[in-house]
Amino acid sequence: MHINFKKSGVLAVLFFTALIVKGQKQQLPAWEPGFLDIHHINTGRGDAAFMIFPDGTNLLVDAGDMSETHPRTTSSRNAQLVPNRSKTAPQWIVDYIDQFLPKSQERKLDYALITHYHDDHFGEIDSLRKTAPGGYQLTGIMEVGTLIPIKKLIDRGFEFPINLKDPKVQAEQRFSSDAYGMVPTLKEYWKFIDYQTKKVGLVNEALKVGRSDQITLKNNPKDYPEFLIQNIASNGNIWTGYDNSFYSLFKQGEYPGENPLSNGIRIDYGKFNYYTGGDISGIDGMGQTDLDALESHVAPVIGPVDVATLNHHGNRDSQNPFYVRTIRPRVWIQQNWTADHPGEEVLRRITSTQLYPGERDIFSTIMLQGTKDVIGGRLDQYKSQKGHIVVRVYNHGNSYDIYVLNDSSEEREILAKYGPYEAR
Repeated sequence: MHINFKKSGVLAVLFFTALIVKGQKQQLPAWEPGFLDIHHINTGRGDAAFMIFPDGTNLLVDAGDMSETHPRTTSSRNAQLVPNRSKTAPQWIVDYIDQFLPKSQERKLDYALITHYHDDHFGEIDSLRKTAPGGYQLTGIMEVGTLIPIKKLIDRGFEFPINLKDPKVQAEQRFSSDAYGMVPTLKEYWKFIDYQTKKVGLVNEALKVGRSDQITLKNNPKDYPEFLIQNIASNGNIWTGYDNSFYSLFKQGEYPGENPLSNGIRIDYGKFNYYTGGDISGIDGMGQTDLDALESHVAPVIGPVDVATLNHHGNRDSQNPFYVRTIRPRVWIQQNWTADHPGEEVLRRITSTQLYPGERDIFSTIMLQGTKDVIGGRLDQYKSQKGHIVVRVYNHGNSYDIYVLNDSSEEREILAKYGPYEAR
């Protein structure tokens, strides 16, 4: 039986609820031209968001794949690999894409965007990883791109603010002992890029801050003139809000850590706006708002949005009051994998009507028992605490729904539906 959720009237909602009560599994209705679908995929191993634009062009943001050899990964502090251990996290990401990629579209990724070089965003090599025919180890985006061709792969580059290919940089203590295995994984990543460039014509670019013509509609752009992806930040370079101009927070040779260098983009579709920005933060080491941090600088050029992902998974160093008050989303989406997320003070800020008035709904891909034990009843403010989270935008950006899909099932049936929300 097919239900048309596009017209979300009262009867449709009641009928949908009745079906859920009866235990009948309902699949997410297929994408249609004009829809903007944003799938926040939970594997338990890091971030991954698969997006289908109104004309069928698609984008994957991140492909987290933390090593199974880390004690933190296998401990109760971290999430389990879901839906089961029969596949790796990247294989589950591709399995998810295969399920929801429009049947009319070629099996490929038009774009993939890596926000920054940490394991829960682009992968990590270890002794358990297999080697691809191209001579690189399979992890994260490298395994995804081996299983499904990527046309354009966008990252933050490697030259600024430090040259990551410089042997002297790689030999520095902070990199040689890096807990994320960043440099060894980057070496495999660069092998992957070289091989895939020759094999399938992959194009690799650094995110161009200030531009809105780097990630574009590929199929029928003239049908959706109100659709735009604005590049907000990369490597600490911040869009000024006009033209293609930007300014930099960091100087050549000054490395602030990987998180502040994250790529951030805003997606505009008519009235609808969505922001995602990797692991940037805005709280200093003393727990105070840091007006020199990335969150404080990007907030004014992001502006108010309908939906935003929580920076740094909702870690306690993120979502400072100025940032929350400025972007003021109707919906917050938390992509997390550990009991550290969210920080209770983060939850207080994003739910505060003193920072901005009105309703707001919060969804999380997972909530660990340790978090529940510590924060307790305040977590009841979440609409959902487990599952893939799908934002589906309709009517040229005028309205949207939120679906929660079962991440414990390979069928990924609907667990709940919220909306319609009116874009602001």
